[in-house]
Amino acid sequence: MHSEPNAEDVSPRRPWWTAGTSEPAQPARHSAWRFGVPVVCVLAGLLLATTHSVSGGSEIRRSDAPRLVDMVKEAQRTVATRAAERDNLQRQLENHHGGTPGADAALGAITSRANELGLELGLDPMRGPGLVITLNDAQRNAQGQYPHDATPDDLVVHQQDVQAVLNALWLGGAEAVQMQDQRILATSAPRCVGNTLLLNGRTYSPPYVITVIGNVEGMRAALAAAPLVTLYKQYVVRFGLGYTEDPRASVDVVGHRMPLKLRYAQPAGPVTY
Repeated sequence: MHSEPNAEDVSPRRPWWTAGTSEPAQPARHSAWRFGVPVVCVLAGLLLATTHSVSGGSEIRRSDAPRLVDMVKEAQRTVATRAAERDNLQRQLENHHGGTPGADAALGAITSRANELGLELGLDPMRGPGLVITLNDAQRNAQGQYPHDATPDDLVVHQQDVQAVLNALWLGGAEAVQMQDQRILATSAPRCVGNTLLLNGRTYSPPYVITVIGNVEGMRAALAAAPLVTLYKQYVVRFGLGYTEDPRASVDVVGHRMPLKLRYAQPAGPVTY
């Protein structure tokens, strides 16, 4: 016999997971974000401030940043512009003289002396017996390889190699020297720019061709006796650098056409004209 349940005894059934226990506390889901976001913002601000301090307020990676090659090209354009201006002024000067500078005795003497100095300085073209010397970087062998023990510096012509040849030629009695398409003067200084050579504001790639007028036997003897030229020839044998001496009965050397600018030049002796 079952008795009817008392209404007062009826209570809603609690879920099984709450039986005998209190309801679990909700996790503090926002506590990590509450502290993490400010920390990240502070670090980002410090990073931006450091970048600004290092770059000096300018962009670190600028696409328009000047490069050495761009500077050399700009110098070449400037040299070409100045050369055109010089030629134009020279034509104007000749027109003012009327093509007859000898009409005036004083002007004739100055012109004669200027012509003599021009020949000595290398301003005028010359022709005579001489040598053609060629220096070149090392070339790969038939298998497309360089010597296994060679370093990159062993395989290219350096500034000191060119200077050693030029100095030996002057010592051997060279009268006129041309490198590539330019006349070499006392003020000429070949410089290395990467794997190219800079001469009077213009760049050249190998092979480097030196044309010289003078006593052939004397110049070849000076080249053979020069220590740095001898060292270069050893690298020619070992690593395949290029070097040739071609004696010729007649060669042509151009005159110097670039501007001459000597700010502090003074006469070395009394002027006789």
